[in-house]
Amino acid sequence: MNAWTSYERARAGVRNVHLRAVDVVMVVACSFAALTLLGPARWAPGSTKSTVYFAVFALGPLVLRTLESYFPQHRLLAFVANFWLLPVIGLSHEVLSPLVTALTPVLRDAQLAAMDQRLFGAQASVVLGHLVPPWLTDILMLCYYGHFVWPLMLGVVLYFTGRQDAFDEYLLALSLFFTFNYLFYALVPAIGPRYFLYFAFDAPLQGVWVTSFLDSVMRLPRFAQDCFPSGHTGTTLLVFVYARRFVPRFFKVMLVPGLLLIAATLVGRFHYATDLVCAVPLVMVVVGLAVGWSRTVARRDTVARPVTMDAIVRP
Repeated sequence: MNAWTSYERARAGVRNVHLRAVDVVMVVACSFAALTLLGPARWAPGSTKSTVYFAVFALGPLVLRTLESYFPQHRLLAFVANFWLLPVIGLSHEVLSPLVTALTPVLRDAQLAAMDQRLFGAQASVVLGHLVPPWLTDILMLCYYGHFVWPLMLGVVLYFTGRQDAFDEYLLALSLFFTFNYLFYALVPAIGPRYFLYFAFDAPLQGVWVTSFLDSVMRLPRFAQDCFPSGHTGTTLLVFVYARRFVPRFFKVMLVPGLLLIAATLVGRFHYATDLVCAVPLVMVVVGLAVGWSRTVARRDTVARPVTMDAIVRP
């Protein structure tokens, strides 16, 4: 009897740790990256540092959700746990180089440029360089940096307006997109027209006020083999989809800057047109997966908690 009482007491002290779908994607993807860097990719320069980063990224959701179960009233802890994906997206980009070097050590710019030539008959970034005036280039380059702003803003809006289901689905879609996006970076590494087609341009990227500075800032990241498919285009389209579905006013505000952001990927010489085209089906796939998962969870919850007559009658 005493043993049974002790068991029940122990069970009562157990906390239910609830991992969301986005947490599972992060744990699986980052663990796979860390294990790859520990194993077949350990020879790549910088693999040890990248392994540590990806291990921390994978442990983050497990630790944060466990702490959240012990301190459910701690709002800041819940906020960090829910938004853990965003620093993971940004910081993991900086440590991708060893993984990409190990998986595909040869650049694929020649193939991408040839694909542009075959599909469109020209290099879009070169053609646009002759058509877009310097003042418009400044505006486009400013909009290009919205890549870091719009996904965060939509997440904050969904989170603080209590749209938990929409927030969870949005983060799941975002996590799936970047998982596949970074995988394609590793399989099809490319440095983009600004480097590969350098001699095809008449002059460096020209603006009036800020273009030179913003262009130089984009040359600072350690990892630059990130063209195919266009992450800026895909992320913007993904935010378009979820803003249009759940926050129409937000969609109206970001529509024009978002379209200018996508145009900037070509005008700024960051991407081939093929990169933009191939981002579209990737967005469609991840949105379909996220919507399918959300509907499956909703049906399961409905079955688990059926509506009773008491709930209908109760005012």
